[in-house]
Amino acid sequence: MEEFDANQMGEDRPAADDGAELRAILEAIVYVTDEPLSAQQIAAALQQPVDKVKRQLDALVEEFALPAHGLSIREVAGGYKMATKAEHHEAVRSFVKKLTPPLKLSLPALETLAVIAYKQPVTTPEIMDIRGVHGAGVLKTLLDRKLIKESGRKDVIGKPILYKTTKEFLVQFGLKDLNELPTPKEFEELGRLEIVDEAQAQMQLIEPEELNPQPPEAEPESADEAGAPDA
Repeated sequence: MEEFDANQMGEDRPAADDGAELRAILEAIVYVTDEPLSAQQIAAALQQPVDKVKRQLDALVEEFALPAHGLSIREVAGGYKMATKAEHHEAVRSFVKKLTPPLKLSLPALETLAVIAYKQPVTTPEIMDIRGVHGAGVLKTLLDRKLIKESGRKDVIGKPILYKTTKEFLVQFGLKDLNELPTPKEFEELGRLEIVDEAQAQMQLIEPEELNPQPPEAEPESADEAGAPDA
């Protein structure tokens, strides 16, 4: 891509568009990165001149400093980082407190949900045959979370209840429809990553002196499932 030349602004439109495109790319990069990145790091990754990247980053800093933006882009620890503006912290904090808690499922619950998602409509005995364990408590958790619902009864001896996923299931997993389901292996991996992330977040809240070297006692997989543990 060519250097933007202010003297050619009227004659060379692609150069002006090039600068706007680079600025948009830089905005996206600053947004998605957790750690502040320097202009040199970004320029090297994009294979762009450092001074060109620095100029566009500075333009972003000025643009986001305007009152119309609730976010700011500023230099932190030698790099650029996006964050909410200090004057909006209380409003944002109040809003977050009123949000519904994010979906957190134990691995047994996620495994059961995967079985239902891929085999629906499916009965409790069929789920047990696939998972190899009894999971009445897990089913109750999924019903309470409105991720599954009853779907009639199977026409066999005993007339067991059939279960299938709900619209809320699609919303929580960001799916347009069931055709967008990941593979069963990917589905379970999503749950493992969620559990690891939650455990790491909880550990960060514990002061070093509070850590107990003794192994903790086994606990139920979740508050909802404590009444009927998955054996």
